[in-house]
Amino acid sequence: MNGRIMPVGKQDFEEIRQKNMVYVDKTRYVWDLTRTSIPYFLSRPRRFGKSLFTSTLECYFRGKKELFEGLYIYDKENARGNNAWTEYPVIAFYLSSGEFNEPDGMSDILNGVLENCINEYGLHDKYAISGKTLTMRFRNVIMNLYNKTGREVVILVDEYDKPLLDTMYSNPEQEEKNRSLYKSFFSALKDMDRYLKFVFFTGITKFTKVSIFSDLNQLDDISLDNDVDGICGITEDELLDNFQPEITALADAQGLSHEKCIEKLRKMYDGYHFSEYGVGVYNPFSLLNAFSKRRFKRYWFGSATPEILIKKLQDSDIPLSRIGEDVDATEEELEDYTPENGNPIPLFYQTGYLTICGYDPEFELYSLEFPNDEVKYGFMNSLVPYVLGVRNAENPVSLRYMFMDLKNGKPESFINRLTALLGGIAYPEGVQPEYEGEWSRQVYLIMTLLGAHAQTEIHMATGRADCVVKTPDYIYVFEFKLDKPVEDAMKQIEDKGYTVPYQADSRKLFKVGVVFSSEKRNVTEWKIEK
Repeated sequence: MNGRIMPVGKQDFEEIRQKNMVYVDKTRYVWDLTRTSIPYFLSRPRRFGKSLFTSTLECYFRGKKELFEGLYIYDKENARGNNAWTEYPVIAFYLSSGEFNEPDGMSDILNGVLENCINEYGLHDKYAISGKTLTMRFRNVIMNLYNKTGREVVILVDEYDKPLLDTMYSNPEQEEKNRSLYKSFFSALKDMDRYLKFVFFTGITKFTKVSIFSDLNQLDDISLDNDVDGICGITEDELLDNFQPEITALADAQGLSHEKCIEKLRKMYDGYHFSEYGVGVYNPFSLLNAFSKRRFKRYWFGSATPEILIKKLQDSDIPLSRIGEDVDATEEELEDYTPENGNPIPLFYQTGYLTICGYDPEFELYSLEFPNDEVKYGFMNSLVPYVLGVRNAENPVSLRYMFMDLKNGKPESFINRLTALLGGIAYPEGVQPEYEGEWSRQVYLIMTLLGAHAQTEIHMATGRADCVVKTPDYIYVFEFKLDKPVEDAMKQIEDKGYTVPYQADSRKLFKVGVVFSSEKRNVTEWKIEK
């Protein structure tokens, strides 16, 4: 043990600094943003450090100088002389938790923040707060804070969209009420510039119909700005500068070299990009957990189930094979989101399941893909009950045994297991699925999940091998056909030269043709050649 404390799940800047936990210095962004009086909005996925950054802003505006010693902002602020570390009144709304499905859940949270503020700053007697509505009370608190302290007020709202995401599908009626409350409550900030020092909102999604983006159209959405690409998450440089002891300990625990350990960290947790030319970042929640537990696991993906994403994908016309490999979007699509929009891509991006991998300036199009293996295989695993039509434990076990068959050079056993797996899929009574679409989704999912254990190259387009699976000792070139002779599959492998790139490889090579029947909805014929 190296004795260093990882701030896993910690969102309180003051606690992290006082308890001497490992902290990656993000105060350069605090300094840059607070040089202006512009109201900002920042979107980032869950567990990416939004709340910690908001807490850092709060401590800075409260003038807690001692917490920033040794950080980027410390000398910058001290150079301001008499104006350094000025304390401003702060109203901070942290909305990551609350009973938002309850009729008064959201109003209770908002009212509680105002009540705490009234008590903290002693807004009684001369500064008694009146107002029959929450909106008027909010306005009065701001004005009285300004009048009592003589300084502008800082407004921080973290995870503003949590009350909406929590109720969007489970309780649409309450979601509409929560949205209506937002429209009135935060409209209190409109025309209040003279009383406000700094305004900062964070969230996962940008709901375009919520009042902070319609009534408060002066909010500057910096989510896609290159200048703040590393504001949340951990860059490669930050990883290497701050976590060398943890990398060494993890490498030792897993029996890896230092270089191989970093390579695996990249593959599992790196790959997020939040601007067209921005630096890549690691998922901080997963990275800190891996260092704390000294194990590679899907920590971030396992911390929540993406039911909303699955529902959005099911309701859309986008093929499963496109989600992680062939997705383009405009900036407007990435920034804006409405529940009524049938396009799932903005939600996939904003929630962190897709990330920017390229940009075409001529057409102003962003290319998107899965950021890393944690997200890709975690999401694909979550689709198993929906695509393969079963919800018991048998199928994940079957998938593992299928990989073991390929690893051990047993393609016949692999196909037998594939046949049994597909034969166990029960379709809803009375429903006749369009089989070619069902077949391609099922096969794509199965072969993609094999890539969690082996190197797979999945190409479902004409002229490319349907799938190439590589294990330490074997290479398999698959060609799938629907309602055609198996000889057609084998002939295509030969005629198109699918095996040519691997003939110099020392591993044993198998050519595998598999035929599916739309009538029987399963494998009906197969052939293997060495």
